[in-house]
Amino acid sequence: QVQLVESGGDLVQPGESLRLSCSASGFTLDHYAIGWFRQAPGKEREFVSVISYDGDTTYYADSVKGRFTASSDNTENTMYLQMNSLKPEDTAIYCCATYNTGSYYSPGSYNYWGRGTQVTVSS
Repeated sequence: QVQLVESGGDLVQPGESLRLSCSASGFTLDHYAIGWFRQAPGKEREFVSVISYDGDTTYYADSVKGRFTASSDNTENTMYLQMNSLKPEDTAIYCCATYNTGSYYSPGSYNYWGRGTQVTVSS
C-alpha cells in the first residue's frame, strides 16, 4: 500500500527555520518525482517545490525560491523540505505527493498524497 507521511510542522516565529519530512512506504521514492504543496485556510492548494526522482533537479515557487530547499535521502526513503527565513504568509498545511503526469505545478498531476503537516509562522 502506497503511503506518504509528513512530519516536522510546528509553530515558529518569523525568520526561523523548519525542516519537513515526507516518509514513504509501499514504494521507493527514487522512482518518483515528489512535490510539496501547501494550503492555507480559505485558499487553494499551492505548488511549493518538486524534486526529480534522482534528486538532481528541483523547481520552486517564486514565493519560496532562495528560502526553501528540497532534498532526498533514498537510503531512508524520505524527502525533506528545508524552510528558512519563514514568513507569516508561509503558514499552511504542507503536503507531499508523488508526481504522475502533466505539469509539475498542478496538484492534478500528482496521484498519491500525504495528509499534511501544519506549519504556523507567527510572532
